Amino acid sequence: QVQLVESGGGLVQAGGSLRFSCAASGRTFSSYAMGWYRQAPGKQRGLVAAISRDGWTNYADSVKGRFTISRDNAKNTVYLQMNSLKPEDTAVYYCAARQSYVRKWPLDLDDFGSWGQGTQVTVSS
Repeated sequence: QVQLVESGGGLVQAGGSLRFSCAASGRTFSSYAMGWYRQAPGKQRGLVAAISRDGWTNYADSVKGRFTISRDNAKNTVYLQMNSLKPEDTAVYYCAARQSYVRKWPLDLDDFGSWGQGTQVTVSS
């Protein structure tokens, strides 16, 4: 399994920005598919954004145009830049990784086998 360490998050006012980082273990990070998911109280964990090993991206409709996922393979890190934050973005955010290649895009939640510890984002109105 891949070890994932998230950083970033916190409390921000509506309209503000935050940036998440997720550092992954392993020497083959460039071959991983990476994703960000979130879970609000009483709701299921859902996709925020994902990026394939080839740089293909996939976003939840609710964040398109506001959030950007990117990766730096030299640093074994995936980022999530979140702009124009809304109170409904409040949730625990999780980094996810899939090590093995699958001929499928976009991936589903169950396709990711490694998860970070989660980090809270609270957006105040």
